Amino acid sequence: MRLNAFLLIFLLNGAAAVTPPAKWQTLSGEAPVVVARGGLSGIFPESSQYAYQVAQSTSLKNVVLFCDLQLTKDGGGICRSDLRLDNSTTISSVFPKGQKTYSVNGQPLAGWFSVDFTSDQIYNNVSLIQNIFTRPSVFDGTLPISMVEDVTGLHPYQFWINVQYSIFFKEHKQDVATYISTASEQMVIDYVSSPEIAFLKSLNGKLGRHKTKLIFRFLEVDDVEPSTKQTYKALLNDLSTIKSFASGILVPKSYIWPVNEDQYLEPHTSLVTDAHNLGLEVYASNFANDMPASYNYSFDPTAEYLQFIDNSNFSVDGVLTDFPSTASEAVACLAHNKNNTLPTEGRPLIITHNGASGVFAGCTDLAYQQAAEDGADILDCSVQMSKDGVVFCLDSADLMGHTTAIKTFMPRATVVPEIQKENGIFSFDLTWSEIQSLKPELTTPLSQSGLARNPAVKNQGKFMTLADFLEFAKKSTVTGVLINIENAGYLASEKGLGIIEAVSTALTNASYDKLPEKQVLIQSADTAVLSAFKKNSGYKRVLYVKEKISDAPKPTVDEIKHSADAVNLPRSSIVADSGFFVSAFTGVVDEMHASNVSVYVSVLRNEFLAIAFDYFSDPMVEIATYVAGVQVDGVVTEFPATLAAYFRSPCSNLNAKLSYSILPVEPGSLLSLVAPEALPPAEAPAPVLAVADIQDTPLPPVADLSDKASVTAAPQTSPPRSGQPAIAVNAALSLLTVMLSFVQLSFH
Repeated sequence: MRLNAFLLIFLLNGAAAVTPPAKWQTLSGEAPVVVARGGLSGIFPESSQYAYQVAQSTSLKNVVLFCDLQLTKDGGGICRSDLRLDNSTTISSVFPKGQKTYSVNGQPLAGWFSVDFTSDQIYNNVSLIQNIFTRPSVFDGTLPISMVEDVTGLHPYQFWINVQYSIFFKEHKQDVATYISTASEQMVIDYVSSPEIAFLKSLNGKLGRHKTKLIFRFLEVDDVEPSTKQTYKALLNDLSTIKSFASGILVPKSYIWPVNEDQYLEPHTSLVTDAHNLGLEVYASNFANDMPASYNYSFDPTAEYLQFIDNSNFSVDGVLTDFPSTASEAVACLAHNKNNTLPTEGRPLIITHNGASGVFAGCTDLAYQQAAEDGADILDCSVQMSKDGVVFCLDSADLMGHTTAIKTFMPRATVVPEIQKENGIFSFDLTWSEIQSLKPELTTPLSQSGLARNPAVKNQGKFMTLADFLEFAKKSTVTGVLINIENAGYLASEKGLGIIEAVSTALTNASYDKLPEKQVLIQSADTAVLSAFKKNSGYKRVLYVKEKISDAPKPTVDEIKHSADAVNLPRSSIVADSGFFVSAFTGVVDEMHASNVSVYVSVLRNEFLAIAFDYFSDPMVEIATYVAGVQVDGVVTEFPATLAAYFRSPCSNLNAKLSYSILPVEPGSLLSLVAPEALPPAEAPAPVLAVADIQDTPLPPVADLSDKASVTAAPQTSPPRSGQPAIAVNAALSLLTVMLSFVQLSFH
């Protein structure tokens, strides 16, 4: 019952197959097929009931269920990819004395093997576990190993059996060819693949009743095919021979789009074209959303699929993936749409976070140029000030995180408790020329995980003054700018820097107060800053609520309306999570909308470690949840290209009555499949946003620090070479100080 409730959410996706466009460059001219390796094995234990059923319900109707066949001691067929069952099941604890060592393709291999246990022993006693640590472990020990009959009992649209070790099973008196031949009389087997040529040849003529396709599976280029003793690289040069016994090939995706040692794409090979010219279909393997393949894809898994199915030269005939729902999106929703006009009406704003900071160092000219090209609506600039009063764009006043300041200015590091607890090198302690001597630093909030962003351009780009930023945005295709202002009170009282006045002047000088076609959003966590712009009726004021909240009562929303037109909220204030699972939608968006306050969500990122399991490691599903599920008014993202691709897709419109759509998640649905004892511990509820939380003290006036500056200026001069010049220099400085003091007094 729990599983059926979960599947109902995705009923729309399984309604019908998508009519393939005529422009597919597959061998058949039809859309490439999606092959689910062990079902949705990116979330559930591979080849489990949940994995297969959810794969069917969340993917295209014609999804192919893939089973890695192994045989038991009594000749039963189970679906399991690793020959050693102890890597992905509980068999070692159930049968602690069952370990054996066998020779597999000439190499000794120790473990627990299916040939040593009967079907009943395995099915009734052994449970599955997740063997990839970044995937959910909450289903471990609750699901049995699937027999082949369990999978075919789900009535898949198509069924694929892969036989990886037929020689091994034959050595243990189990004939896989006989098993498949017999099974094909009771069930439809649409594909049989194997990396062993002799095995595939042994099936020729035995499976003709159902027109089963035989697929030769290539392993890594230097591996040796056991029948011919040739490397797979050598066999790649003899596709015509393969055509004599197979109708297609299954190859690692690197055979088609090689990736160099730096994890960037190299030019594609001619493999697909060569195979198609011989009448061979080509299926690509090793697709998984949570295993980044190349920096070229910017952690967007749909971008990788499109590279294989929607380029100008070829399309593979199918993809073998751990995340079939994402492959289905690429086929049904995103292919052939990259040149579509981005709709401007009836959708949320695409707002950048430091430009396209997932691709280039944030707040640089390159990040902003990329964001504009990628389809962003609003470019953001978090304004900082240099010691000499230059306003520029950077995410933080602390230069240590986003520049190379540590290498040069570490002796200038200080602690400013009004801004942060940690030591920092702050922009207001350096002149603009000193800041310009630094290089930007492309960083990632997930740096500890090892998921670097585009390292080839790590230090490329130039910092932009606010004036240059505004001029660029004015000339670009974006519809507006967002200026984020923080630390205004500290800068005014402690540094004598008027950032509000500087921003107002820059906007006026750039004529943004006279450009109705360009939106101006002023954002701050300080309502006093927003109130300072109240006189600018054409500007939209955005309250930045940094802390996670669970609710926003009406008195609080009414207070927000006094100083802001919109709020920018963290993701978790809108979609609550528990143990990396989506648990609930809060009512905050509805409460804001009821009072005509717009809601922006921030910050969306593509990296799979940044999104909940419910999104299937797919940023498109997270986008759909906030856009179609919660209906926010704007999305703040570091990867605007992914958001623009979603909006270009017809599948983003749930009212379009398409046969496949990118659906928002239903909170708690994935958790409902977890056994109660395996549920993550309940988290304390986030606080409610109170009126006092958004009432800020008035801003202090900009302090006149000229006297202090003149007093501290003398020690910063270079020491003279002898005592006499020092007296002269000091005398001149004293005279200058007296004159400056007189001038200051005359203006008061």
